[in-house]
Amino acid sequence: MKKKLIEVALPLEAINQESAREKSIRHGHPSTLHLWWSRKPTATCRAVLFASLVDDPSSHPDKFPTEADQAQERQRLFDIIGKIVTVDKKGKPEQVVKGLVSWDSINNREIIETAQKEIARCLAWSRNETPPTDTAEVRTYLQNYAPPVYDPFCGGGSIPLEGQRLGLVAHGSDINPVAVLITKGLIEIPPKFQNQPPVNPEAQTKLKALQWYGAQGLAADVGYYGEWMRNQAFKTIGHLYPKVSLPLEHGGGEATVIAWLWARTVKCPNPACGAQMPLVNSFKLSTKKGKQAWVEPVIDSSHQPPRVSFTVKTGEGTAREGTVNRRGAMCICCNTPVPFDHIRQEGKAGRMQTQLMAIVTEGQKQRLYIPPNEEQIKVALSAEPQWKPDSNLPEQALGFRVQLYGMTQHADLFTPRQLVALTTFSDLVRVAREQVKLDALAAGIPDDNLPLSQGGMGATAYADAVATYLGFAVDKLTDYCSSICSWHSGRDTIRNTFARQAIPMTWDFVEANPLSDSTGNFGGAVDWISAVIELRNTDTPGLVKQHNAAQKLHLNSPVISTDPPYYDNIGYADLADFFYIWLRRSIGKLYPQICSTLLVPKIEELVATPYRFGGDKQQAKEFFETGLGAAFRRMRETANSEYPVTIYYAFKQSETETSQNNQNVTASTGWETMLEGLIQAGFTIVSTWPMRTELSNRSVGIGTNALASSIVLVCRPRPETAPSVTRRQFLQQLKRELPAALEKLQQDNIAPVDLAQASIGPGMGIFSRYTKILDADGSAMAVRTALQFINQMLDEYLTEQEGEFDLETSWALIWFEQHQFNEGIYGEAETLSKAKNISVQGLVNGGILFAEGGKVRLLRRGELPENCNPMGCNWLITQHLIYTLDKKGETGAAAVLSEYKGEWEILRDLTYRLYNICDKKGWRQEATAYNSLVISWGEICRLAAQSRPDTLQGELFSDPRLLD
Repeated sequence: MKKKLIEVALPLEAINQESAREKSIRHGHPSTLHLWWSRKPTATCRAVLFASLVDDPSSHPDKFPTEADQAQERQRLFDIIGKIVTVDKKGKPEQVVKGLVSWDSINNREIIETAQKEIARCLAWSRNETPPTDTAEVRTYLQNYAPPVYDPFCGGGSIPLEGQRLGLVAHGSDINPVAVLITKGLIEIPPKFQNQPPVNPEAQTKLKALQWYGAQGLAADVGYYGEWMRNQAFKTIGHLYPKVSLPLEHGGGEATVIAWLWARTVKCPNPACGAQMPLVNSFKLSTKKGKQAWVEPVIDSSHQPPRVSFTVKTGEGTAREGTVNRRGAMCICCNTPVPFDHIRQEGKAGRMQTQLMAIVTEGQKQRLYIPPNEEQIKVALSAEPQWKPDSNLPEQALGFRVQLYGMTQHADLFTPRQLVALTTFSDLVRVAREQVKLDALAAGIPDDNLPLSQGGMGATAYADAVATYLGFAVDKLTDYCSSICSWHSGRDTIRNTFARQAIPMTWDFVEANPLSDSTGNFGGAVDWISAVIELRNTDTPGLVKQHNAAQKLHLNSPVISTDPPYYDNIGYADLADFFYIWLRRSIGKLYPQICSTLLVPKIEELVATPYRFGGDKQQAKEFFETGLGAAFRRMRETANSEYPVTIYYAFKQSETETSQNNQNVTASTGWETMLEGLIQAGFTIVSTWPMRTELSNRSVGIGTNALASSIVLVCRPRPETAPSVTRRQFLQQLKRELPAALEKLQQDNIAPVDLAQASIGPGMGIFSRYTKILDADGSAMAVRTALQFINQMLDEYLTEQEGEFDLETSWALIWFEQHQFNEGIYGEAETLSKAKNISVQGLVNGGILFAEGGKVRLLRRGELPENCNPMGCNWLITQHLIYTLDKKGETGAAAVLSEYKGEWEILRDLTYRLYNICDKKGWRQEATAYNSLVISWGEICRLAAQSRPDTLQGELFSDPRLLD
C-alpha cells in the first residue's frame, strides 16, 4: 500500500487562498446551477482528490532515493496543484494562484491534462505498466483502470464533479431528491450529449458556420427554450406586471418595474388606536452615497382608526427607525409597544395583511424609487392562482420561524401573483419539452423512445435533459420570488430567500418582476444555468442515484471522498422542500422514482434534530450516531484499499463541562458522534488538513465567529493488529505530538475560531491509531473524554506561550481576562503590577491604562495614542494593528507591523491567546477582532516584508510562503 501525497503534505496556502476566492466567483461556476447549502468549493475538492490519487514521492524510493529528491518531486506536485505567484495588477503587485486549484485555470486543457497524466502515471506504476503519455490514451487509461470516485452524501455535487474533471468515472448518491437531480445535472447529463449541436431552429441555420464542443450545444438549447418560455409567459401573465408611470422629477413616461416592496401589517392592540400598523425592519431603500432614498410613512389621524400611507424621500435626510426589532414591534401611529405574541395571534387568526410601500424601477444607471399607486396595488391583488403547493411546512424545523405567524403551508411563503407566475413557468417546462423533442427529431436525432431516467440517448432523452435544466431555472426563480425575499439597501438589489440556511420571518419583503431584465428575472436564471453547462466538456461518464449511504451500493472499489451531515447544523430535507415542490410539478414525471414522494423524505435523513424524536435529544443523538456509523462501516467495506478515504467536517465545539478535577473542559456532541462512528467502523485518522471552505461574508458569518474552515480527515482502515494502550500512554503521546501540530496550524494562520476544531484532527489521529485506550478500571476511553483532553492541552499550549510576552503584556492579559475594557479596583491593579515587578503609573504613562478615582481600565483601541509603543509592548502593538486593520485595511496594518520585525511570531501568538480568552468568556464582538487579524495575517506579513526587504526568513516565523 503506497502512501499518497495527501497523507504527507499539501500546498495548503494556495489551496485555501483559491478556495476562499472561489466562493465569490459566479459566472459559470457549478454553484450557480442550483442553490445548495454548505457546498464545498470545487478548488478544495479538486486538490483533495488529486492528492489522494497521486503517490507521495517517499512511496517510490527506487525513483526518488534521497530526501532531497523526494522534496524536489513533492514540490513539483505542489506546483501542479497550486502555486502562489505575484502579478502586476494596475501597477500594484497582487498574489494570485496558478494551477489546478485556480478557477481561472480549469478550462485550460493543458493544466487538467497534466493532472490527469500524473494520476495515470501513479496508476500505471502500481500496475507495473508504462505510463501513457498521449492525452487521449491517458483519458482512456483512467476510464478503464482508475477506480471510480464516489461521494455517498453528494449534496450539491462538488466532489463527484471534480473527480470527473480529473478523468475518473464519477458516482454520487444522496437520499435527498433535490441533491440527486442537481448532481445529475452536473455530472450525468452533459457527457451523454457531448459535442452534439443544438436542435433549436435558430441554431440549425448556423450549423455549418459553427462547431460545438462539450456541452455547448446543450447549453445553447437551454438558453433558446428558456427564452421561448419567457416570451410565452409574458403573453400569459404579462398583464400582472404592468409598467409604472414615472413622476416628472424622474423624466415622466413609463418604466418597467423591477420590484415591489411590501410591509406586513397587523391591527394595533391599543383600543384607542386600532390602526393597521406596518411591520417594517428598515425603511431604507438605498444607502449608496449620493443616491440615498427611503420610505417615509405618512399618518392620517383624521380617520379612526388612523391610516398609514407611504411616500418616498431622496437626498439629504434620515430614514426613521424600523418598527420591528428583537423585542417586538411598535405602532407608528400611537407609539404603543406591541409584543410578538400579539403579532403571532393575528397571523395565526389569518388577520395579517400586506401594504405596498414602494416601487423600484430601472433608471439611467441607477434605481428609481416610486411611491405606491392604486393601479399597481389593484393589479397585484387581482392575481388568482389556479394551483398552489398545499403541502404543510414542518411544525418544527431548524431555521424555520414563519409557522409562528400563521404560515403553515408552502403556499403561504408566496404572494398570489408569485404563485401564478411560478405555476405558469413550471407548466411551460412541460410544453417546452415537447417542443424540444419535435425539434430534435427534425434535426435528425433518432428516437429510442427511452426517457433519460431509463438510460435513453435519443430525442426523448434529449428533451428530458433540456427540460431538467429549465426546471432548475424555475427553482432559481423561486429563490427570488417568495415573500421571504428582502431588499438590500446597500446594494440596491433583492436579497434571495436563502440568504442563509433558514426560512426566517421577513416583515418588509420584496416581490420581484420575473419578466424584467433585473435581479430575480427568469431570463437571468436561464443564463446562469446555460453558462454552467457550457463549461462542461467531458466524455467521462457520471452516475447519480437516490440511495441511503448506510445501505449497500454495488460499486467496484471506489475512491471515497465525502462531506457528511454535520449533526444538527442544517436540516437539508426541510429546506429542500421549498424547491422540491416546484421541481415535482415541472419535471417530476421525468423522474418518477426520484420524485415519487409528495415531499423530500425525512425519516432516513441523518440529522440530530430532537423535534423529530418528541424533543428527546438523546434519542436524536443515538439516531445520528447509529446512522452515520452504519454509513462509515459501509464505506470501509466498499472503499478501495489502495487509496485513503477523505471526510470533510466542520462543527464548532461549544459544550463546556466540569471535569473530575473541577476544570472547565470543552467538547462537542457533533464531533463526538462523527468520530465515534468513524473509529467504530475501523478507521484510523492518518492526517488532517484545515481547508478554508466557508464564505467569510456569508450572512451567517458577518459579524460573528462562524467557522471558516472544514477539517479534511484522511483515513485508512485501522490494522487488525493495532495495539491497545493505557490512558497514561495516550496522554504522553498526546503531549509529545500535539504541540508540534498546533505550532504548524498557527504557522499556517488557521483562523482562531477554527483552531479548536483543527486541533481535533491530530489529536484524534493519535487516539484512532489504537484499538482501545484503557482507563484504570479497564474500560475503554470514550471519544468525548479524548476530545476534552485535546481541548485541555490546546488551552495549556496557548497559556504556555504567555512566557514569551513582555511584562506589561502579561499584566494586560491577566487584567483583560478579568475585566476586558471595563473598570476595576486600583488596589487590585497595584497588587498585580507588583507581582510583575512593574507599576500602575508606568502602565498609565505607557498608554496601556487609564486610572482615576480609585478605578483603572485598559485603554480601548480608539483611545490609544498615535505613538502607541513607547515601551515595545506586544499588547499595544497588537491593539494598534487591529485598529489600523479596521480603519486602513491590510496595507495600513502592514505599515505598522513592518516597524516591529523580530516580534511577528510573538504578536501572532498573542492574538491567538486573546481570541481564546474572548471565546471562553463569550465576548463574541471582541473575539471577532482577533479572529480577523489572524485571517489577514499572511497578507499583512507579506506586505510588511515587501516594505522591509531586509526582513529575514526567521523573522517571518519560519514561513517560507511569505518569501515567494
